[in-house]
Amino acid sequence: MAGKPKLYYFDGRGKMESIRWLLAAAGVEFEEEFLETREQYEKLLQDGSLLFQQVPMVEIDGMKMVQTRAILSYIAAKYNLYGKDLKERALIDMYVGGTDDLMGFILIFPFLSAEDKEKQRAFIVEKATSRYFPAYEKVLKDHGQDFLVGNNFSWADVHLLEAILMVEEKKSDVLTGFPQLQAFKARISSIPTIKKFLQPGSQRKPVPDDKYVETVRRVLRMYYNVKAN
Repeated sequence: MAGKPKLYYFDGRGKMESIRWLLAAAGVEFEEEFLETREQYEKLLQDGSLLFQQVPMVEIDGMKMVQTRAILSYIAAKYNLYGKDLKERALIDMYVGGTDDLMGFILIFPFLSAEDKEKQRAFIVEKATSRYFPAYEKVLKDHGQDFLVGNNFSWADVHLLEAILMVEEKKSDVLTGFPQLQAFKARISSIPTIKKFLQPGSQRKPVPDDKYVETVRRVLRMYYNVKAN
């Protein structure tokens, strides 16, 4: 029997968090090795574990996988969260792609200056409420099912819920005016594997703090300042 997937990343959200979400949604237990020093990172480089010299990296089924999208696609397909046919997979890819764009605005937030954070917060909320949430509201209304694609729980649902919760951390009432998304959030949050992941003590990571930012900067030698959108 194959061992548990092992995740190599920082003790924080970043690009690994969506991988944690998807594994948890599939009911898959996983292990983590947190990068805390430059030496750990360099060892992975020297071992040839990081094909493109980047993390996240996940050991799964005898592979050392890098590139977040490839890892997520593999997990989704392996655990039947990737639709029943090519058309459904295309829709899932499309919806996940849109959600990724929104998450990208949030990913850089912890690395901004205090002034830029306030600008970025307003930018995130504006994009969420004018571009992305209206699109998913329409998809759910037109589709008329509990889930985004077909009538089955998929990677697209997991990714959208993660994004909704991330935006709500920036503005708690951001779903006002989006009744379909409010109902969607309640439905998906009540799925047993998701509900478990949302409980305290799970491997879900908290909002990134200064310690996380300092660790990432030190390990990756990020000597430059990140700019807001």
